[in-house]
Amino acid sequence: MREGFSLSSAPPMKQLAKRKLLDNLMYGIMAAAAGGVIIALFYVLIYIFRSRAGYLNWSFLTSAETGIFPMIVTTLYVVLVSIAVALPVGLATAIFLNEYSGNSPFIRILRLAIETLAGIPSIIYGLFGLLVFCRFLSFGQSIIAGAFTLSIMILPVIIRTTEESLKSIPDSFREGSLALGATKFQTTVHVVLPSALPGILTSVILAIGRVVGESAPVLLTVGLSKNMPRSIFESGRTLTIHLYYLTNEAVRPEDFGIAFATAAVLVILVVIINTATKILTYNFGKKLGEAL
Repeated sequence: MREGFSLSSAPPMKQLAKRKLLDNLMYGIMAAAAGGVIIALFYVLIYIFRSRAGYLNWSFLTSAETGIFPMIVTTLYVVLVSIAVALPVGLATAIFLNEYSGNSPFIRILRLAIETLAGIPSIIYGLFGLLVFCRFLSFGQSIIAGAFTLSIMILPVIIRTTEESLKSIPDSFREGSLALGATKFQTTVHVVLPSALPGILTSVILAIGRVVGESAPVLLTVGLSKNMPRSIFESGRTLTIHLYYLTNEAVRPEDFGIAFATAAVLVILVVIINTATKILTYNFGKKLGEAL
């Protein structure tokens, strides 16, 4: 028996049993919470698809006169332009904060600005976009005005999620690259960013989810036009605004059925985007693991 160790120093059996009971209790609470989330998700999905989702058919998806094809196109335009604007800015900001910055007053002000942007209500973004992009910059109510507004709104999501992903990369990766003669920039681009790509894709998923689900900023900046947009400089109507309009201004019995069909399309669109991104993340993570 080694010096300094005795059977008396071992935890009593009652204490071990108490810890095990506490662990099992916490595990049960977490499992119940996870089960509640899954049940809530399936309840929402079943409720949407059972509530007159019979309106959901191919003509409903592809027709510009009686269907929602213009709304799908407008929604995709808004998502693509918003991500194209916000992702480079958010990615560069996250890299700067995690890889290059210290704790100067400027950095503290920058972090405060990011936290403030994350807490601003979406209607304020809508008013800002209406005044700045629609009127001051003379874009009018258009897809590009709404996309610029939403790109500012999703910046905190991209920055914070990407920064946390960059923090999770071990310093040994950076040190090994620098030891081989790579510069700081080369290390960041060729070592750190590829390793953090799954987290970056997660930030894109969260940003797309918020863009698709927003209504107030889109209503003020994109507009209500049901016409097929020929360019991003024209007005349009996203799926969320169409859903709001149908439920708020319903005058025909079938309006609620069309609204639920539109909601089903929204759910399907989000599921497709999330699934595709998860597949890309898994495949890249697998290739990265094989390379390492």
